[in-house]
Amino acid sequence: MSPVHTPLVLDYATLDDADLVAWVRRGDREAFRQIMRRCNQRLFRVARGVVNDDAEAEDVLQEAYVHAYEKIDGFRGEASLLTWLTRIVLNAAYGRLRQRRATVDMAQLEAAQHEDRVLVFPARFGHEDPAAAATRAQIRALVEQAIDDLPEPFRIVFVLREIEECTVEETAAALDLREETVKTRLYRARRQLRAALRNTLATTLTDAFPFLGSRCDRMTDAVLKQLEAPPPGPSPSGDADGAPTTR
Repeated sequence: MSPVHTPLVLDYATLDDADLVAWVRRGDREAFRQIMRRCNQRLFRVARGVVNDDAEAEDVLQEAYVHAYEKIDGFRGEASLLTWLTRIVLNAAYGRLRQRRATVDMAQLEAAQHEDRVLVFPARFGHEDPAAAATRAQIRALVEQAIDDLPEPFRIVFVLREIEECTVEETAAALDLREETVKTRLYRARRQLRAALRNTLATTLTDAFPFLGSRCDRMTDAVLKQLEAPPPGPSPSGDADGAPTTR
């Protein structure tokens, strides 16, 4: 494809995927930039879900984008553009993985046995002071590490279903799996996460609802300010404590 000149008034952000693909096929690289911006978040997470490393996931993503640009004529629209790109990213990521290690023994993964209790994490934390924000960051780091430690076949399903909020159908199509397999792997990924986080969170939760930082400062300042105020004068009809005087 050779680059083409497009109208200066063309607003790529308003174009749908089909229109963007049409412009890319004409050699418009700015249209491809818009596609990348739309897809970067999910595709990076997909790549990282396989290779388990930020820097390598970026390399995979770049490699996949170059391949997608060169093969854009092969996109037929039978699946969504994002699904088509996801498959390309997965192929690149699994290629890296094969260079690194042997294929995971799924028979061992299927034998994992854990409890079925559900741990629910708060989705929103409201207005946080620095101490609460630090606590949230620590919990997020614990969760991210636990996800990283999942076996790759479980991890990639978890990333698509729970983090990217893909449907079972979308996940199955992207990974070329049966829908029942997606459900089974997600179920087992959740169980392994619960097992990994249970002991760690038991300790972390003792620090929940911190009353530190600015909240603590505001309260102590208010109390000291009250203590610095002069005591009230004696009551006209009583002693200094305001109690009635007896004779």
